[in-house]
Amino acid sequence: MCHFETKLVTLPKHTDPRGNLSFAENFKQVPFVIKRAYWIYDVPGGESRGGHAYKENEEFIIALSGSFDVILDDGTSKKCFSLNRSYYGLYVPKGVWREMDNFSTNSVALILSSTPYNEDDYIRNYEDYKTWLQYER
Repeated sequence: MCHFETKLVTLPKHTDPRGNLSFAENFKQVPFVIKRAYWIYDVPGGESRGGHAYKENEEFIIALSGSFDVILDDGTSKKCFSLNRSYYGLYVPKGVWREMDNFSTNSVALILSSTPYNEDDYIRNYEDYKTWLQYER
């Protein structure tokens, strides 16, 4: 049983013969104010991304194209989410270790963040993360 509040959110999907449209808004589908957006693309086969946690930042991750896995870890249990539809978003709360792997060819990951970039918010070493958790719980 995981001790963190992740959730997979189905985003609105407007279907049209010309193509589909989906969106995400602050406090509707995304449970925070979006302060930053970035995307990951052209990931070579076999590579992984992430491998860190945030002390304060929350994220909302969408597979805009292709597919990839998001592995979340709270220090005691892990959950894997396979994202492969652009109308699903994964909410990742602060204080959760995350990794992303199994990127398909031409995949694009969009990450919406609750804070601007701040290097001091990152925990990049898993052992440091486990130590940090002892003081945060």
